[in-house]
Order: sequence, then structure tokens, then C-alpha cells
Amino acid sequence: MNVTIENLSPCKKLVRFEVEAGTVDETFKTVTHDFRKHAVVPGFRPGKAPDEMILKKYEKDVAEEVKRKLISDSYKQGVKEQKLDVIGYPEIEEIQFGRSQALQFAATVETFPQFEMPEYHGLPANREKRSVTPEDVTRALDALRIQKATFQKVERPLQEGDFAVVNYTGTCEGKPITEIAPVARGLTEQKNFWVEIKAGSFIPGFTEQLIGAKAGEKRTVSVDFPAEFVTTQLAGKKGVFEVEVVESKERILPELNEAFAKAYEAESLEVLREGVRSDLQNELNLKQKRDIRSQVVNALLNRVNFDLPETPVQQETRNLVYELVNDYKKRGATDEAIDQQKERIYGVAAESAKGRVKAMVLFQKVAEKEGIRVSQEEISARVVSLAQSYNMPLQKFVKELEARNGFVDIHRELLHEKVINFLHEHARVQDVEPVASAS
Repeated sequence: MNVTIENLSPCKKLVRFEVEAGTVDETFKTVTHDFRKHAVVPGFRPGKAPDEMILKKYEKDVAEEVKRKLISDSYKQGVKEQKLDVIGYPEIEEIQFGRSQALQFAATVETFPQFEMPEYHGLPANREKRSVTPEDVTRALDALRIQKATFQKVERPLQEGDFAVVNYTGTCEGKPITEIAPVARGLTEQKNFWVEIKAGSFIPGFTEQLIGAKAGEKRTVSVDFPAEFVTTQLAGKKGVFEVEVVESKERILPELNEAFAKAYEAESLEVLREGVRSDLQNELNLKQKRDIRSQVVNALLNRVNFDLPETPVQQETRNLVYELVNDYKKRGATDEAIDQQKERIYGVAAESAKGRVKAMVLFQKVAEKEGIRVSQEEISARVVSLAQSYNMPLQKFVKELEARNGFVDIHRELLHEKVINFLHEHARVQDVEPVASAS
């Protein structure tokens, strides 16, 4: 077999194969013999029909099997001999095939980029010196009190912290809001709508204009929809709401006592307090772990640059575009609004895709160097866990994975998790003082 390679780009190659005519004829004989074992030919017992009759009846099937076998075996052998680190599947172009002539075909393949692997032991990361404070516990307990709050009707004017029950109708540019944003029916009209009198509640600037109003009073409320407003058709526009205050309510929080603790199935207030503190500590630990892992991965990505294979970047870009479009639709964006932002969506997706593919390549290299593997048992355990989380029968979930080649994705996710764990375990983590948040 003769193999030649032409570089099309840093990560794409055209590999030409030529298999000798003798090998082609020998494979025809082998495949024909295999067909004869199971072929049904009138007048002959299974396996006894002459090759000529087998070829006459199954000529097309035999030829297809010969071609499939030769291309598959030759490709695998050629890739191994040429030490090509191939990504994904090749694009095969048949050039010449037939009895007593050399088989010629070409495979366009993408390979992992060649580069010098940077040092990945001791990657730097900072961990802020934070601990759960009594104030944190108090805030968490207050959040639990809010969950058990009751509401009492009041006759006084609305003040900050109260809740107003209102009826309203909304317009934008002098039209009902649904004419601007068809999915925003809830912004066009609402009856008996509860809203907290608190800055930033509902639409920014809305509730502040109700302070001092009493039940039965009507007010005109003007707002500026934020530039990042969830309903994109309204973003940056002005809205006007005709509001009627139906009721004013004051939130009554339960006392922080033993009865309150028992409402959360704690033996005592002290046990509840300790449980809250423990939960907060676990959340803090998890956040610090995520922060460190993110820093370590970014540090690795920043240590090296190399050409990225085109097909994985394109595939990942498509996946991210799909995710972004779905997210926009869930937030109420119309197809027209999405189409207007398609260039921005594609740009964001393409940039993120490059980072993901770069990480994939580096993680693969780390896994190879460190002998990191994913076992079949680990894949099976993840499949069972995912099926349970999706509330799907296991066999149905497995069939869906097989249909979309999902086991490859699960293997990759598990491998990446293991690599990130390895990088985290070998990171150089430094404890630093917390960065003061801007006031």
C-alpha cells in the first residue's frame, strides 16, 4: 500500500491511498468465500455453490463489501503507520475501484494541532480568605423567615417594603405593549398583580412611583426599559403604565424562636442556626472550588497558542448558536428579533467555541500524558444518573444516546472532569484577601 499526504491547512490533510491490485483480488476471494457460507442458491447446499454463481447473484453486494473492507482496513493501517492524530471521521473520496486494478481513494482528515505542551503542573490560582460570618447566618435566617411570612392589609399610604396589589395596563410608543412585543401579554395588562415596593422590583423605576399611594388611588407610571431587558423588543424603549392600587399589604415576618425552628423540622433554634451555617459553608466551599478550577483552566489556555481544527470549531459554534437562540426564545424573543441579532449571536458563539475546542485539545493532551482514562463502569453510572435526572426509562435513554452518538459526549465530559480534577489537585493555590466590592 502506498500513502501520500498533502497539507491543506495546519490541521487538515488530504491522505491519498493506493492499494495494490493483488490485494484487491485477494479481498474479493475472501469476501466471496464468506458470502458462500451463508448464500442460498437453488440446487446447492449452503456453502457449496461455486464462486461464479455466488458472484452472479451477489455481485453488487460482494463488491460493496470488498470496497468497504479495503477502505476501512487501509485507512486504519495508513493512519497508524503515518502516526496521524486524527479528530473525528474522515471524508472519503473514491477514485478508482474494480477487479484486478489498484484501489485508489483519498481521505480528508483533521488532526490534532502540533505544539509544545506547556507546563500544567502548578498552575496558579487565588483563593479568597472567606468564612461564614454571623451576619451571613442572620441573612440566611431572614430569608427563611420571608418564606414563612404572612401579609396584613393596611389602610395607610404605601411605603418602602410594603406589597401593593395592583391592576395595570401598559403601553409603549402609544400602543399596547403586545403590538411591540407580542409575547409580553403580562406587561400589557394584569389584574390583582402583587409587587413589592422596593427599588429594582418588577421593572426598574416602577414601584418607586407608587410610594405614598393608597388603596383605590390611580397613578400613571413611566419607565425606561433597560437596554438588557428580557423582552428584547422593548429594550431601551419607554413604557407608560396606568396603575390602580387595589390593596396595600404589609409583610409580617415570624419571630425567630423555637416554634419557627420546628417549622423547618429542626429540634431547636440553635440546631437550625448550625444547619444554616453548615449549608452556607458548603456553598462557600463549592464556590471557591469552582473559582479555582476556572482560574486553573484559564491559566492553561493562556500558556499556549496553536491553530485550531476547523470542523470541531464549526460544530461547537453551531451547538452554541442553537443554545443561544433557544435561550432568546425562552426569554420571549421573536424569530424576527433573533434574525436581527444573528451576526452578534454567531460572533459570540464562534468566539466561545474556539475557547472550548482549545480546552478540548489541551485536556486530551493532558489525559494522554498522565494516563487519565474513563472506564465503561463510569460511563454506565453517568448514563443511569442522567436517565434518572431526566425521569426517563433507562433503555429509552440509552436508545436516544445511541441515535445521536451521545456516548461520545458522555465520555468526553467525564474525561474533561477528570483532567480538570487533576489540574486542580496539582495547582498552586494562594490564599489572598477578599477584593472589596464596589459600593
